[in-house]
Amino acid sequence: MTFNPLSYIAMLKAVTRCLWSNPVAGRRMMSHHISPNLSGRVAIVTASTDGIGLAAAEALGQRGAHVVVSSRRQANVDKAVSLLHSKNIKVIGTTCNVGKAEDRDKLISMTIEQCGGVDILVSNAAVNPFFGNILESTEEVWDKILGVNVKASFLLTKQVVPHMEKRGGGSVVIVSSVAGYQPMQGLGPYSVSKTALLGLTRALAPDLAHSNIRINCVAPGIIKTRFSAALWENESVLEEFLKQTSIKRLGQPEDIGGVIAFLCSDEASYITGETITVTGGMNCRL
Repeated sequence: MTFNPLSYIAMLKAVTRCLWSNPVAGRRMMSHHISPNLSGRVAIVTASTDGIGLAAAEALGQRGAHVVVSSRRQANVDKAVSLLHSKNIKVIGTTCNVGKAEDRDKLISMTIEQCGGVDILVSNAAVNPFFGNILESTEEVWDKILGVNVKASFLLTKQVVPHMEKRGGGSVVIVSSVAGYQPMQGLGPYSVSKTALLGLTRALAPDLAHSNIRINCVAPGIIKTRFSAALWENESVLEEFLKQTSIKRLGQPEDIGGVIAFLCSDEASYITGETITVTGGMNCRL
């Protein structure tokens, strides 16, 4: 096929005419306005007073959701609620250690009482009490990591299902990690727990679909948060990680928050059982 400059010029003129006659089409490409496509929905986000959880709460709130934030310390909850209020986001908060059944119960019941229901769950809470040779990890380490990172994600999902069913459906997003695909040295048990979340997402998807509930997973790469500080504060370690990425920078919490908000929106209504890797181009495969 030969290049015809006259046809190319005619095409450019047609596009220009379209943009002049329909200025909204031109603006849409450049607009940073966030549409309130989650208006009227209630979103629980665990471990949401800092880092990825806070960014997810903010992204959901900016799109109109009534957000319920939580973490283990009251001072952190108060600070996050105040910050989100200052951005005109509808928000309430409570302390919650997702590893404790009574705290999970309190989180759900408070949400129902104060917000009237649940439409969205973002399961972001995770712990890592161990760093070193995996063969030196103890049974207590495994119980703690699997209890909080995996079991609590399942139990919280199970708990919100009947409440989502009352509202005609809902969306669950579980936060995994690039470590779920490629175990990180020194973080063996943590990495295994994050791989388990990829499987949990796929296992839950068919049964949740019967209730019009979608479940998806996000696997962040190296994101600049307090939780991952050991990976990016050391320049030589960071340099090694950035060698594996196509985009040569650290991820920001907002990079993950926006993807989570998308997965909770109607724009993702035909996506379930999937994991989206947000890694700056790191190779991710099991």
